[in-house]
Amino acid sequence: MSNLLLLIPIALFLGLLGLGAFLWALKSGQFDDMEGAANRILFDDDDETPSHKNRNQTTQDKS
Repeated sequence: MSNLLLLIPIALFLGLLGLGAFLWALKSGQFDDMEGAANRILFDDDDETPSHKNRNQTTQDKS
């Protein structure tokens, strides 16, 4: 029982500390991304690998 009397205030303090840090970061603009969305539509997603069917067609076209 005496452990709970010590652990509950520590947990509440750490929770409020985390909430305060989050609110400070939110207020100071840490989560603002003004250019990310604007630049994202300019670039194509070329990371996709071609399908097996497309690879066979390109190898047949070369020969």
